[in-house]
Amino acid sequence: MARPKPLADLLDICLGPALAAQGFASADILAAWPGIVGPRLATACRPVRIEWSRRGLRDRDERPQPALLVVRVEGAFALELQHVAPLLIERINAYYGWRCIGRIVLKQGPVRRAPPAPAKPAPLGAPERQRIDAALDGVAEDGLRTALDRLGSAVLAKPGRAEA
Repeated sequence: MARPKPLADLLDICLGPALAAQGFASADILAAWPGIVGPRLATACRPVRIEWSRRGLRDRDERPQPALLVVRVEGAFALELQHVAPLLIERINAYYGWRCIGRIVLKQGPVRRAPPAPAKPAPLGAPERQRIDAALDGVAEDGLRTALDRLGSAVLAKPGRAEA
């Protein structure tokens, strides 16, 4: 029986060609961007593409020349990002574990923001908690039990849910 594949593997397969066209090896820098630049700057800038040097490598073991990272930034944050660019290059290179980025070019323009996270539902009351616990009595595997507990909590916490 085939084991299920992690979603990240499937996303890389689907998004890989589009990301490769922009110079990204995978979606990891896009996903890690808020951790690299910090939450405040992450709302005002996004990596657009990585431009690698066109010079061929002489030796297979030789590392490629550091690339140029193009970042779209909103006007008010461009100056700040320009000042922290050396630190940003250090953080990106530390994230990858080698000197892959050598320079950053800023392109001013609007940055698409992620939609705000949905509000957390109110905690469950005692009757709902007892219902979930009773339904999970026969589940022995901890991982499955935890996942089903989260699912039950999410379903019972939704406003306007149908009673079963």
